[in-house]
Amino acid sequence: MITGYRTQLINTHQPISAEGIIRFIKGEDIPKNKLLEEFIEHNNEIKALVEKKQYAEGTYTKYTTTFNHVTEFIKLKYRREDLQFRELNYEFIKDFDHFLRTIKECNSNTTSKYIGNLKKIVLRGVAKDYIPKDPFKLFKGLRVVVDKEPLTKRELWRLQNKDFETERLAVVRDVFVFQCYTGLAYIDVYKLQSIDIKEGNDGQTWIMIRRQKSKSKSHVPLLPQALEILQRYKEHPLCKSSGSALPVRSNQKMNEYLKEIATLCEISTDLCTHTARRTFASTVALNNGVPINVVKEMLGHHSVRQTEHYTVTEQETIGREMKVLEKKLAGDLKPGDLRRKIGIRMIICKGWFW
Repeated sequence: MITGYRTQLINTHQPISAEGIIRFIKGEDIPKNKLLEEFIEHNNEIKALVEKKQYAEGTYTKYTTTFNHVTEFIKLKYRREDLQFRELNYEFIKDFDHFLRTIKECNSNTTSKYIGNLKKIVLRGVAKDYIPKDPFKLFKGLRVVVDKEPLTKRELWRLQNKDFETERLAVVRDVFVFQCYTGLAYIDVYKLQSIDIKEGNDGQTWIMIRRQKSKSKSHVPLLPQALEILQRYKEHPLCKSSGSALPVRSNQKMNEYLKEIATLCEISTDLCTHTARRTFASTVALNNGVPINVVKEMLGHHSVRQTEHYTVTEQETIGREMKVLEKKLAGDLKPGDLRRKIGIRMIICKGWFW
């Protein structure tokens, strides 16, 4: 037992002393450097920050889910309740990755997210000298780029003008369309209060909030389509009793009903609440000439690169701009014909085309 304790101290770069060994024999100095113990400590810290409104509830949920997966994996593979940090190695991470893909049936991107959450805990152990080196150093997970298409202009029009027989679908549609014209993420429209709708210095009506996810500032001037929806639900019982700007259902229910709406509207795009945010960025804003740095500010992004991931240039826009380029190359443009306000600027993949 003492030999094992001494080896553990050496492996974790901790000092060895007679006093320390005596305390260990008496049970007074049992090292607490286990993976799941550290995970619990981390999650409790996140929970406290959620209660102080410094983190979104979803952040705590994702780490809790990861903790549950790691716990299940350790019990299945090692038949134990926990592991010492010093036992973690490349093989552990590789096998956990395989467990997520097979037993839990996670796709590549979901697996990468869980692996990333685990890595944060392991790096805490590295920082505390529980483990001499980072076992993630040589691990390379597989992440697949998934095309997440926004609604096209025609699809958005069809959705807006569809008459639904049930109020349930009509309300969900209206909330989704409101997102399409404001760029708000689900959690932000869910938390949106009437007091967040304010008059700006320009006399226009604005949404002025801090995003729940990043706490970054997001100020969005309201388009007529969004204003009309707000007015429609001003007297809704839920809005009057809670101060909410709109009667928003849970994310799970929203996504469930959006699938139903997509079928009724003959929309092939995989509709979910996040589709609206992409639709605002691409179809509503960028494809109508709003500069990407302005879109970045409205979305509450920290960088233009982040905004680029949201952008898809419609074929109609590409065709229109190429006709301008064609005229310019042919020398047919008169001074001032080139629309400098928009420019010949298109985002293709992740780069620029000038």
